[in-house]
Amino acid sequence: MSNAHQTLTGKINALESILRDLESVVVAFSGGADSAYLAAVAHRVLGAERAHAVTAVSPSLAGDEERDCRELAREWGLRWTPVSTAEMERAAYRANDLDRCYHCKTELMNVVGPIASEERATVVLGVNNDDLADHRPGQRAAIELGAVFPLVLAGFTKDDVRTASRLDGLRTWDKPAAACLASRVPYGTPVSIEILSRVDRAEAGLRRLGFRQVRVRHYGETARIEVDEGDLGRAILARVEIVEAVKGAGYRYATIDLEGFRSGNLNPGPVGGEGSSPDLRRS
Repeated sequence: MSNAHQTLTGKINALESILRDLESVVVAFSGGADSAYLAAVAHRVLGAERAHAVTAVSPSLAGDEERDCRELAREWGLRWTPVSTAEMERAAYRANDLDRCYHCKTELMNVVGPIASEERATVVLGVNNDDLADHRPGQRAAIELGAVFPLVLAGFTKDDVRTASRLDGLRTWDKPAAACLASRVPYGTPVSIEILSRVDRAEAGLRRLGFRQVRVRHYGETARIEVDEGDLGRAILARVEIVEAVKGAGYRYATIDLEGFRSGNLNPGPVGGEGSSPDLRRS
């Protein structure tokens, strides 16, 4: 057994131990690789009675992601509940400043927290160690309201999650990175349901063209499209179909970012002081 595999095995064992110690959990289940792996392991370790996957449904969740959460829950036998969150009713969220994610996670915890309290459970989120380097104020809100990040406590990186998911036979192991639709809107541009819907329709159209990893960044009438670097050539060849899909979603102009896909590229990057991510590695 290689050292790398031994290390991953140790992390998996640690994750299972952490979940057993928590005894009962409510997993914030977005359907992405991280939360899907956490939900699957929690279900395996604790069973359906003590592991409850909950998906926050709102205009910021892509329609394809909601459908995939439902399908994954069915495939894996998860106890799953969709719940409605109302972050769009929060003026601070709609303003879309650098703390937008803080207000979003606060809304999530205000909805999911009572479910956990009723079940005497702990809310757990699929945050991994690599996430700690990015600007994600939502992590701070979740911690303040009692959430726990088991993947961080067990030492998982993004690659660890994907490798462990593949070893477990989970189809989410290579699922493209996803994020809430509001992350496509530059900070300072107010978020609206109409904008989120337009982004959702545009990205869905591009996925139907065969682009798995895609972002449509919203700049008024212009959609700035990011695909994997390896797909840039194909995107140029498919420019007619891409323009048709983007204009069909409500944009007037379509541009392709020649730097390719960069997760969180509208974020300011790691920040120091009060805006930085909290230390989530504590036990």
